[in-house]
Amino acid sequence: MKVLVINGPNLNMLGIREPGIYGAETYKDLLEYIRSYCENDGTDVSFYQSNHEGDLVDKIQEALGVYDGIVINPGAYTHTSIAILDALKSVSIPAVEVHISDVDSREEFRQISYIRAACISTVMGKGFAGYTEAIRILKEYRKTK
Repeated sequence: MKVLVINGPNLNMLGIREPGIYGAETYKDLLEYIRSYCENDGTDVSFYQSNHEGDLVDKIQEALGVYDGIVINPGAYTHTSIAILDALKSVSIPAVEVHISDVDSREEFRQISYIRAACISTVMGKGFAGYTEAIRILKEYRKTK
């Protein structure tokens, strides 16, 4: 199975940005964590991170016919981007929304997820382990289709 892991704005700042919420581990640590899991699991994984909405849309569109699943942490675009929602709907690749923190227990504006409508599941509040849970969800979903 080929999975694309997409991370949105400010996730490249992990370890620096609000460590009380996101922890002290870095973005590089996150990639190594996921890569190690995928090597042991036999999953082919690629990564993409951008702070720019249009770049994220382009990457989702480029995934068509290449990847079997998308794990996406859209960051703040979760709550604002209909463009990312439309891109996910357009490619019809099974996607799982991931958040390192439990966004449901945070600020009121974080309670809205436009992205969720195009995803088969959402994982939040599990730190880096949420990404590997999302990959497991995608693999199970693919077995049923």
